[in-house]
Amino acid sequence: VQLQASGGGSVQDGGSLRLSCLSSGRGLSYYAVGWFRQVQGKEREFLGYISWNGGRTYYADSVQGRFTISRDNDKNTAYLQMVNLTPEDTAVYYCAGDPKSGGDRAEYYPFWGQGTQVTVSS
Repeated sequence: VQLQASGGGSVQDGGSLRLSCLSSGRGLSYYAVGWFRQVQGKEREFLGYISWNGGRTYYADSVQGRFTISRDNDKNTAYLQMVNLTPEDTAVYYCAGDPKSGGDRAEYYPFWGQGTQVTVSS
């Protein structure tokens, strides 16, 4: 499977963005999808994940209540809806696929897409 994250851009403090993660090759329904972000010079940060059928989601405390993960397996796409963004959310955002159950650690995910940059200005 190949994953491609898109939808990043520049927004003002308090703004919203929705990122997409499109799969090609094997259908996305075979994978749990995790979302991560990384600031240059820092470790990759877990944001949340969604199970293969969307029945389970789990979020990091840092984004709980502001970020929502969803998926549409018919479109082979997962989404990360982000609201109330702050400059501290500025990072490169990545989606990742796990053919098992997903989780909160990057090493659980063997498949990664190229990131998309999100910049939040004050």
